Amino acid sequence: MTTPSKLPITGVKKVASQVERVVGRRDSVLARKSIRDSLVSLAGLIGCPVRNEDGREIGRLVDVVVRHGEDAYPPVSGLIVKVGQRKSFIDGARIAKLTHNEIRLSSTTINLTDYKRREGESLLDGDVLDHQIVDVNGLRVVRSSDLYLAPLDKEIRVVGVDISFVTFLRRIFPGALGRRATPQHVLDWSTVASLADTSGVVKTSGSKKALSQLRPADLADLIEDLAGREQSALIEMLDPELAADALEEMEDDELQGLLRGLPEDRAAQLLSRMEPDESAEVLRDLDDEHREDILKAMDSKMAKQLRQLISFDETLAGGIMTTHMVIAHENDSVGSALKSLVENRDRDISDGVVIVDAKGKLMDHIQIIELVAAKSGDALSTLIGPPYPTAVNIDSPLEEVIEEFSNNRGASIVVIDEKGKPVGRILADDLVDALKPEEQHGLSKGSGAL
Repeated sequence: MTTPSKLPITGVKKVASQVERVVGRRDSVLARKSIRDSLVSLAGLIGCPVRNEDGREIGRLVDVVVRHGEDAYPPVSGLIVKVGQRKSFIDGARIAKLTHNEIRLSSTTINLTDYKRREGESLLDGDVLDHQIVDVNGLRVVRSSDLYLAPLDKEIRVVGVDISFVTFLRRIFPGALGRRATPQHVLDWSTVASLADTSGVVKTSGSKKALSQLRPADLADLIEDLAGREQSALIEMLDPELAADALEEMEDDELQGLLRGLPEDRAAQLLSRMEPDESAEVLRDLDDEHREDILKAMDSKMAKQLRQLISFDETLAGGIMTTHMVIAHENDSVGSALKSLVENRDRDISDGVVIVDAKGKLMDHIQIIELVAAKSGDALSTLIGPPYPTAVNIDSPLEEVIEEFSNNRGASIVVIDEKGKPVGRILADDLVDALKPEEQHGLSKGSGAL
């Protein structure tokens, strides 16, 4: 048995990284005793008296307003207080003391104004409490049962979110029991993504950064676990390229539902960044009107490309190919080909460059390893030679594509039109996706073709 002291350094680092992911950030403010001792439950605070400097009650707390920006822990920017029959706004800078049962202000004279929501602000009770949030460390969607406030960096800030059902139950009880902080299941605020403000998204730098480090498949699972506005909100938090990668990992019916809930321009933006064959597959399943609205919102060149792909039968090579590939002419230099690959590195074209002659006809498919080994100034024509790439016609049936893949054993095969010009590639995963409903195509799953 390997003892902990004998673990390799790399193994120790890996374990430490996994532990940190489970328990949260090492610098979590909730780990500080001063913060733990000063936690105030938002749920318990709602309805509490708001008093001036002399202790006179001004009104009762209705909600807490926070400001979102680059801070990992958003500061309280103000309070909404019910004064008589009126709901007024009090600037957060006026808060002198905040406890579990009252708020004390720093002045006897308070300028009460009607609250008007400003950009980048959220209402903690109205927008976040009891709403779905994403636990980035735990890779799960949870519901916020309570939020905790505490003094941090000379301001009152949101520092944690309680996700336990017990906490939800305690809020039913009136008085002191309902106001008592019970942070047994509290997540550090910097490790969650809250999905509800006026724009649909609470943007915190910590959560956005954490989300950007997740695998597309994990993000797809999170998106599928959300619903409605909050599902769309998570999409909005992601970089468009990452969002598109996540959408490619979603189940077809879930993706269809998501697209129906997005504005046409946003759906067009995401589909434009997906692999063309994946986008075409999604668009085929939309009703004609919705599909056309999305295509009209796209760049005309991309829309034309997708319309062409949609027109192909899914049982033919053209129906499962992707149009993403780097095409170079035989007289181009090796250096220029490598530059093109770098410029298109965000697409799945890592297996090389398709070479064509002066008329645009397929000549060869040069692998990256060959390009790297060659001199930058050499013409691509010097690398052309056997074994030549396997190619199938755009109208080739799926059975033929399977046979060519079986014989080729490469990462992809080139698709050509009737003039011999390359129009796309078929990747191994495209073929696997096409074979999922293979019984519909009359193919036997036990044929052993692959």
